[in-house]
Amino acid sequence: MALTGAEAAAEAMRQIEPGVVPVYPITPQTPIIEKFAKFAAGGRVKSEVITAESEHSVMSAAIGAAAAGVRSMTATSSQGLAYMFEMLYVASGLRLPIVMNVASRALSAPINIHCDHSDVMGVRDSGWIQLFCETAQEVYDHTILAVKLAENEKVYLPAMVAQDGFFTSHTLEGIETLTDEQVKDFVGKYRYPISLLREKDPITLGSLVLPDRYFEIKMEQEKAMRSALEVFLQTAQQLSELTQRKYSPVETFQVDAETEAVIIVMGSAAGTTKAVAKRFSQKSGQKVGVIKICLFRPFPYDELGDIIKDIKNVAVLDRSFSFGSTPPLYQETVQTIHQFGRAPEQQIQSCVYGLGGRDLREEDVKNVYENILAGNYTEEPGLLNCETKPIQGG
Repeated sequence: MALTGAEAAAEAMRQIEPGVVPVYPITPQTPIIEKFAKFAAGGRVKSEVITAESEHSVMSAAIGAAAAGVRSMTATSSQGLAYMFEMLYVASGLRLPIVMNVASRALSAPINIHCDHSDVMGVRDSGWIQLFCETAQEVYDHTILAVKLAENEKVYLPAMVAQDGFFTSHTLEGIETLTDEQVKDFVGKYRYPISLLREKDPITLGSLVLPDRYFEIKMEQEKAMRSALEVFLQTAQQLSELTQRKYSPVETFQVDAETEAVIIVMGSAAGTTKAVAKRFSQKSGQKVGVIKICLFRPFPYDELGDIIKDIKNVAVLDRSFSFGSTPPLYQETVQTIHQFGRAPEQQIQSCVYGLGGRDLREEDVKNVYENILAGNYTEEPGLLNCETKPIQGG
């Protein structure tokens, strides 16, 4: 099928057919819920589509539906995700396996409707599993995978599937889909042991918890998040048997014992980086590669550490800042190196790119490879395709 990333998310949702889908439009996520609403209006799904008055209400409705014993899915972007902030913690704290597609977009101010990862990185510690997608095919596959992962009894946590706004959400690609029956068999019926509508054995969710138990509850949540990595690997293998496509928390391109330098990246920029790495290796004779992080929460420290432990030159590309600190993916990479130890003379360079939808040019990627191979490292993050002089007028 020829689908955009947004349409691929909606198609996966149609085949999963959740019981409740609360929706609110926001660019560039709108095509996801628009397409799904058409499926519902046309009778192609029996899902109840709730047109809420805000993103805060969208997540509130998703929480209510999941707690009542119904599979719930939704989608959002940027300010919408920020508006959900309070309820994201409620969803994860109640251990509700809601799945949400996110078309990543810059946060205001200033107002910008284009892609970066500020929105998803801003909620990286909200207790949600986070998957990042390079292509529309990955959006489709990861949406299906996320449902089974979130609803696993060892996990019971919400999951967000992030695709790059416009770059992926509005780009048409050829993708391979499963049959409706295959998807429904794979995800199975909604698996959650608690329901607020259980009359004979009533329960309470969201009650006050005082200091004597709160700590322990949060530790259980942390253990569930750590379990999610093992369950991801199992679920990925099961899905791979259906699709014949491989899924991994960390994917590599041209990375082996002879690789002299790698760039670590997430999202659609991985495609550009792979293309440059291939040509650069062919022309220069120096073997360079790409490491793509697909699962950001829980972060796959062991998997990444095993790959980069012997690579001398490493650069990390972040599509967001962590103001006053170091960029998010770079932070995790440094932590990985700290746990596994540095290779002899290993260095790591932080780079920030693509904020507000700014292009990542092939020339920018080529320059990163050239600089790290030449040993030109800087303490501050490198800024790709960005003017460093102040904007006149402030």
